[in-house]
Amino acid sequence: MIRIVLFLISVGIIAAGVAWLADRPGDVAVTWMGYRVETSVLMAALAIIVLVIALMALWSVVRAILRSPEQVSLFFRHRRAVKGYLAISRGLIAIGAGNLRVARKAADEAARLSPGDPLALLLTAQSAQMAGDSSTAERAFRDMTARDDTKVLGLRGLYIEARRRNDADAARRAAEEAIKAQPGVVWAGQAVLDYRCNVHDWAGALDALEHMKAALEKSDYRRKRAVLLVARAQALADIDRDATRALILESVKLAPDLVPAAALAGRRLSEAGDIRKARKILEAAWTINPHPDIAESYAGLRLGDSARERLARIQKLADKVPGQLEGALAVARAALDAREFATARAALAPYLSAPTRRVATLMADIEEAENGDQGRVREWMARAMRASGDPAWTADGVVSDRWLPVSPSGRLDGFTWKVPLAEIGVSRPVIEVAPPLAEPATEVSPEAKTAAPTAAPTEAPPEIPPRKVAKARVSAKPRPVEPVIPLVHVPDDPGLDANLEPDPVPETTIVQAGDAWQRLRRLFR
Repeated sequence: MIRIVLFLISVGIIAAGVAWLADRPGDVAVTWMGYRVETSVLMAALAIIVLVIALMALWSVVRAILRSPEQVSLFFRHRRAVKGYLAISRGLIAIGAGNLRVARKAADEAARLSPGDPLALLLTAQSAQMAGDSSTAERAFRDMTARDDTKVLGLRGLYIEARRRNDADAARRAAEEAIKAQPGVVWAGQAVLDYRCNVHDWAGALDALEHMKAALEKSDYRRKRAVLLVARAQALADIDRDATRALILESVKLAPDLVPAAALAGRRLSEAGDIRKARKILEAAWTINPHPDIAESYAGLRLGDSARERLARIQKLADKVPGQLEGALAVARAALDAREFATARAALAPYLSAPTRRVATLMADIEEAENGDQGRVREWMARAMRASGDPAWTADGVVSDRWLPVSPSGRLDGFTWKVPLAEIGVSRPVIEVAPPLAEPATEVSPEAKTAAPTAAPTEAPPEIPPRKVAKARVSAKPRPVEPVIPLVHVPDDPGLDANLEPDPVPETTIVQAGDAWQRLRRLFR
């Protein structure tokens, strides 16, 4: 609407100007080279306008002629770039589809049409990785590192190739250079962090964590820093106790539920005589996560206390979270040291119907200390052998007797307090198992028909009681659904935890539905 109004106003102004000139006639005379030209003012103005338009058109034609070589060159360059872009698109699609032949052909075409293009280099590297040509892939990644816009991508590719050939030093150098080029890169920070943790360089690991702070969630950053502070405090425990105490207090502040931090803080503060603060930290950690290490540190807050005083202290700690197995075990153990056998038995009484190994073993110790009844001791030890397992520090299928900051696979904060291979005892949905069916009839050959009368009769399988086949618990995990299109990881994204092995899970046995004898054997396993 505004444009229409402006257009009408402009037309009105021009019309008013033409009318003004028409109402005021005049003459214009031009004498040049013996010629004299006389005309009106209006015609002179129109002549000047026509002359200007003609000169502009002539200049446009001349300029087009002068720029024609450049325009032709630009046309061919644009056409070449379009062909290169189409080749790159075909190549990347072929890589996703797993078509190596088309991918290599497209990579060669893209390298010819668009040399030095970032996507062409990426396609070359991807196709070389797909074909197992590491040297070509590394050459393409090194070409990427020479450009500012693809330097980090090239370093990521070199890092992955170094990991594939198990060259830890080259991988570390690539990651460190990527951090210098772009400090906020998460994969590089994580790689340097993992390396520092594996060599137990906790100060370097803390520096690497600070570089990737902006890319982490606040809770994740606080947890990782707390774990690294505990690891460094453990390394300095026998060297500098003051530094250890400062590190562990910061760790407790960042992650109050971190068991090793709270336990170590309780011991160091009690050694320094700050019993009140140590008790406060341990009680807060126990409320969040009852653990035997916390109970042990809480029991030893005062070195000169008697066994009865330690028992009273542990009873107060257990009362803060009633009904916990760890609290009952801590009370029973302290009562055994104080030779308060009735208190120890009362603490373990709610768990004797289905005792764990620690409960059964502790009951054996109570029987031996109180009565010396070797029969009862052997009975409880036998029950301990058959009892369910207790939680332990577990990571990557490995059980450790103490907490470690790094798992065997190099994962920070990988150890968790859980029952090893807990998947075995996980409750699964139950299915109704139908009674065993008769074997399906099979086609009998003529020779078998003639020999049938003389064949010895086979015994029928024994009848299975109904209560034995009422229900069967399924322990096998559902099989993962395969992807419709299996895409290849791009060089700058090998996937999170690509080299970490999951915790081992129990093997399952698949039984044919019609095999009655196999189902019968499974009932008594």
